[in-house]
Amino acid sequence: MRAIPGMTVIRPADAPETLLAWEVAVERGTPVALCLTRQDVPVLDHEAPEMEDDLRRGAYIAYGGDGPADVIAFATGSEVWVTLEAARALAKDGIKVRVVAVPSWEIFFEQDAAYQRRVLAPEITARLAIEAASPFGWERFVGINGTIHGIRRFGASAPWKVLQQEFGFTPEAIADMMRRSVRS
Repeated sequence: MRAIPGMTVIRPADAPETLLAWEVAVERGTPVALCLTRQDVPVLDHEAPEMEDDLRRGAYIAYGGDGPADVIAFATGSEVWVTLEAARALAKDGIKVRVVAVPSWEIFFEQDAAYQRRVLAPEITARLAIEAASPFGWERFVGINGTIHGIRRFGASAPWKVLQQEFGFTPEAIADMMRRSVRS
């Protein structure tokens, strides 16, 4: 859907993001696709006062934004909570991870250059994008040397936890990818 000209795709990470995505979709007045999950994803911590504004800007720093990081991970939709779990596990090992939630590429790339630079953090060279969908387009976030973890074939049918394990979208698998990114 992201390849359709004029289409805004919003893939929220949890229930509060879904409510906000609906508001944004109504306000935009242009075609919007809301891509929702059927999974029972946890509600993220959206307590920061600036969070709603950052959500409305298409992408925001969800974790590790308070200083330099060893690796930056971009995630969207139901992969955000998994990426956050992986980042918290690596923090215990002394590896600093910044997690950026990206509900909407289109809205994010409408933002001013200063905001984009703050979120994209080009100074962090170890870069990873995570989405249980086609890897198409994530190079805009990770560059040519980054890692994109997606699905390069037509889906599968099984309970979501089985597919999460099969395709490597568990916190443990994502943490391993982050470790490899830091080492390379």
